[in-house]
Amino acid sequence: DEAKYLNYIGEIELHQPIKVKDENGKVIKTTVGRIIFNEILPPEIPFKNTIFESNSLEKLIEEMFTKCGYEKTVEFLDACKELGFYYATVSGITIGIDDLIVPKEKDKLISEAKAEVEKVEKNYRKGIISEGEKYNRKIDIWTSVSNELMEIVMNKIKNDVNTKPFRINPIYLMVSSGARGNKSQVAQLAGMRGLMVRPTKKFTGGIGEIIETPVISNFKEGLSVFEYFISVHGGRKGLVDTALKTSEAGYLSRRLVDVAHSVIVTQYDCGTLEGIYASPLVEGDEEIIPLKERIIGRVALDDVVNILGEVIVKSGEVIDEEKADMIIKAKEEGLLLTNKIKIRSVLTCRAEKGVCAKCYGWDLSRKKLVNIGEAVGIVAAQSIGEPGTQLTLRTFHTGGTASRGVGPSSLTSKSDGIIKYLEDLKVVKNKEGKNIVCQREGGIIIVDDRDREVERYTLRVGSIIEFENGERVKKGDTIAKWDPYSIPVVVDKGGVVKYKDIEVGKTVKEEVDTIAKRRNLIVIPHKEEMDPQIVLYDENGKIVGSYHIPIGAHIIVNEGDKVSPGDIIAKTPRTVGRIQDITGGLPRVSDLFEARSPKNPAILSEIEGIVHVKMEKGMRKVVVENEETNEVREYIIPYGKTIVVSEGDKVLPGTELTDGFKSLNDILRIQGEKKVMEYLLNEIQKVYRIEGVKINDKHIEVIIRQMLSRVRVEDPGDTYLLEGEEINRYEIQKINESLPKGKKPATFKPLVLGITKVALTCESFISAASFQETMRVLTDAAVLGAEDYLEGLKENVILGRLIPAGTGIFEKKEEKVEEYQYI
Repeated sequence: DEAKYLNYIGEIELHQPIKVKDENGKVIKTTVGRIIFNEILPPEIPFKNTIFESNSLEKLIEEMFTKCGYEKTVEFLDACKELGFYYATVSGITIGIDDLIVPKEKDKLISEAKAEVEKVEKNYRKGIISEGEKYNRKIDIWTSVSNELMEIVMNKIKNDVNTKPFRINPIYLMVSSGARGNKSQVAQLAGMRGLMVRPTKKFTGGIGEIIETPVISNFKEGLSVFEYFISVHGGRKGLVDTALKTSEAGYLSRRLVDVAHSVIVTQYDCGTLEGIYASPLVEGDEEIIPLKERIIGRVALDDVVNILGEVIVKSGEVIDEEKADMIIKAKEEGLLLTNKIKIRSVLTCRAEKGVCAKCYGWDLSRKKLVNIGEAVGIVAAQSIGEPGTQLTLRTFHTGGTASRGVGPSSLTSKSDGIIKYLEDLKVVKNKEGKNIVCQREGGIIIVDDRDREVERYTLRVGSIIEFENGERVKKGDTIAKWDPYSIPVVVDKGGVVKYKDIEVGKTVKEEVDTIAKRRNLIVIPHKEEMDPQIVLYDENGKIVGSYHIPIGAHIIVNEGDKVSPGDIIAKTPRTVGRIQDITGGLPRVSDLFEARSPKNPAILSEIEGIVHVKMEKGMRKVVVENEETNEVREYIIPYGKTIVVSEGDKVLPGTELTDGFKSLNDILRIQGEKKVMEYLLNEIQKVYRIEGVKINDKHIEVIIRQMLSRVRVEDPGDTYLLEGEEINRYEIQKINESLPKGKKPATFKPLVLGITKVALTCESFISAASFQETMRVLTDAAVLGAEDYLEGLKENVILGRLIPAGTGIFEKKEEKVEEYQYI
């Protein structure tokens, strides 16, 4: 109270550090503001003596909800709002130009960067690197300078504190509390504006999409005319994108609602014995979604048992925070060896209409098992659609500044252990005696002293491994290094180079670099009979090995050169880090939900076996041979595709033989439904997580369930169905069950359909007609004499009836009971 009084008469400020005694008589260092905030907290919550940033308030409310329950949380939120409005009114926060502090280190950083760029230019003129590499390196240099400056500026304003009267920098207050603005905007005001995006029609991430001369000035110093022009150029793109993409995201939301509106929780337990495996989602070496996030609020399918035989979670129990932490702890202590937990999921739910509560798990708004009658389909559609609108708008806030991920160029160990090469890793020793990965990607693992796997990494071609197989590594050691700017072709044998099918004008183009004064051979798309290769001969003129050179690669050895194992003979420049704009993301999400086949699909192996690469009659073939079953599959590889496996490799069903995206239908055909579910879920999550948006798995699962809800009749048997008819899975199971004994049931195979197609072919013609192609849907329904049983939400809303969700679901059930009574 004394502190509050002193603040009231103006002796001390709200944010000024003071020392007071807490209720136990202990002296603590805090501020008046924190004392006032803590007064509105319920007694169950201890004194919070920290800075409250945007995320910490979220955590506090979550803690309160768990400890104090519903009513006290509501009271606190109300008090919080009152307090916020009062202090926002009296705060008088303003921005003055002096609040923007341009760091003194800026000039030094800029001149260092300019020197580096000059070095890159020199290397380009000497002909050491290609134009693409020059462009990518320049952009990486400027990106890292911008990021470094951003951190310095943030630290400067964080430590900019006025002593009398005590004031914290208002810009820091706004950004750190999450009220307005973000780091990159502050960096543009006081650091440097950075690289700008050039508006292009197509978004490929190729050369020239980012303007390579950065805007070095910031808004406080003011821009030169040239910089202003580039800057406006980027700003325009931001605004145009926003307008175009908002409608795109809105349309995605609409399709999602239409496909999932009829998914309602209709029963408590469907009694299924199936489930899916939840495991952490890993992209490269980064864990995008940890295991805890994927299992919390889900029902365990089997008992989760540690190696001592103790049950952590029983089958059929909900995994809450406490149990999830126990599982993670058991994993860290080595008592739980698996990385996969089998959980119930709507993907395997057997409820005929809608889904069951146990397969769905927690209602995330209450952290309790979902109620019967909850419209989980609509919730799922909104959870996925809403961030879509946010993601699109994100380009606008940074005003077209290019944020671009710099690819890592080395791999560091995260723990102590022993390194082990996996069998798919092919290495050769190069001239320096280091192991270099050749031909294709391979894996290494790090194990602890009890031979348990701690980490697993995939190394790309051309990586130089610093440790031998079986050597010890310490935490923080660099395990491997690679060139992030290009994909090399590495030879595994030594010999003399001879070109095969490398002819200027036919398979390669010659670029004479006037600045670098040298000629470059670049492989171009060519006729199918020709296959550009580099063949190696030994002294006796015998062929030692031949290497296929992919399209777009720069050949860096000349005919007659001598090469030794581990040398690089060609490299394809990487278009480093696409511009991280949702322009890449939204279309990708929409392609996945629409189950579109990719423009450049990868060819997948259908069986397990050993690979043989052959060349017959001018055709490139990959033959997969299984020695145990004597099964052989041949794949003709079209030109323009890069083969990513090599002679003698072991492949599994579904392994990619060429580059490109996997096609959903291929995965379904070769690996089955479970794999399609897993692939869709993980791919959609990746797009959103890269953008920093968190969506719970179960929402995406609800939509995927709808995408896989149809089957195609293969053999109608003794039913009235037709061959090739597409029908709901539960419908056909019902028909089969109703057949008299001795009759032959219909057989079917699963389909994966896009959301638009599912929405148009749903049971309710009223719902389908209100979505798209009204005339066609109604005509079809009239011709077929279709009936609508009004089971979804949409058709009931259209007819003005009570919807079968929430309390309406029980009325629906009573209605059915009454009907039977009359019969």
